[in-house]
Amino acid sequence: MASFEPGNVPFPWHEGNRFKLLIDGNRFYPAMLAAIAAAETYVLLEMYLTESGTVANRFIAALLAAAARGVAVKLLLDDYGALGLQRADRERLQQGNVTVIYFNRLHYGKWQRNFLRNHRKLLLVDGRIAYVGGPGITDEFDPPVHKERRWRDTVVAIEGPVVGDWLQLFRETWDHVSADPLSLPQVIDIPSAGKQRGRVTRSRGILYPEIKRTVITRIRNSRQRAWLATAYFVPSMKLRRSLRRAVRRGVDVRLLVPGDHTDHPAVRHAGRRYYYRLLRQGVRIFEYQPRFTHSKVLVCDEWCSIGSSNLDRWTLRWNLEANQEIDDADFSDQVCAMFEDDFRHSSECLFSEWAKRPWYQRWKEDFWGRVDLWLERLFHPPPRRPRE
Repeated sequence: MASFEPGNVPFPWHEGNRFKLLIDGNRFYPAMLAAIAAAETYVLLEMYLTESGTVANRFIAALLAAAARGVAVKLLLDDYGALGLQRADRERLQQGNVTVIYFNRLHYGKWQRNFLRNHRKLLLVDGRIAYVGGPGITDEFDPPVHKERRWRDTVVAIEGPVVGDWLQLFRETWDHVSADPLSLPQVIDIPSAGKQRGRVTRSRGILYPEIKRTVITRIRNSRQRAWLATAYFVPSMKLRRSLRRAVRRGVDVRLLVPGDHTDHPAVRHAGRRYYYRLLRQGVRIFEYQPRFTHSKVLVCDEWCSIGSSNLDRWTLRWNLEANQEIDDADFSDQVCAMFEDDFRHSSECLFSEWAKRPWYQRWKEDFWGRVDLWLERLFHPPPRRPRE
């Protein structure tokens, strides 16, 4: 498959939306499954991580039931992210009239192009409601046993005109991957569902860094607070600089990152090498303790962003990502309350203690930091210009 080369025109802001914050798999999965059960026309699912298990069985059953009712069901799965989806489950979907296509099929001959992954997470039903956030369809987010170990994540339910842009985004990617263009009833005008303002942001690797630009701009313009939650914190120099400068302006800058519970300890160690200077200049860093926090959320004053994008260089260089921006005081208050609860369940890294950390911690940070820089140089995507 050729490299993905979409247009780079940003989506506009829309008034008249309604957004609902859903925290953890025991809340967002039932809401998503209920929306599929109520589908009348179509169900579109774009997903990175999809693995066979209890959660996948629940979704497959709901999707097959929808298809049996005559609903058009379309799944756009990342080929690498779906490696854990067993053949039997793939056959169940195919035999049940569910159309499944895979983004960027893995092949040894592609070399670096194999690293271009679709990391987005989107469920869209009937052009009336969408669900966007960080989780995949996997038992880690709602395990059948040991519920206390579920990965911590966040989803936003979306109604209103901005849903039309999520549909357009799905259509762009589908039409690029599939030989058959997406055929659905055309959405002309999605009615207002509330009074909240929202916009879709998307990034596609290093050539289209809209999310990165937006995040840095919002931090630079923040007045009261800039709070970030990310599962993988290996920030660019521009992001680190914007955080430090925000502190000097008197902004309350905080990071919420994983503690010992993480699926990629090496990435955690590579990111921790930046703590010293950030802490010294007043950035507050909280490591979440109860379980792995996989959430990707940013709040700057009354503006919020929730979606698939982490703040590590690999994500920003290679992945297709998409976030929902929300500019609303009431919603930002809800997000801040969520952050406050997460902070209470975190261990704050204090500069006085961090400066005295033992040598073996410093060694891990230095070693994995060097590995990170080596990988960045080795797998830097080759420069290409988009087709006109």
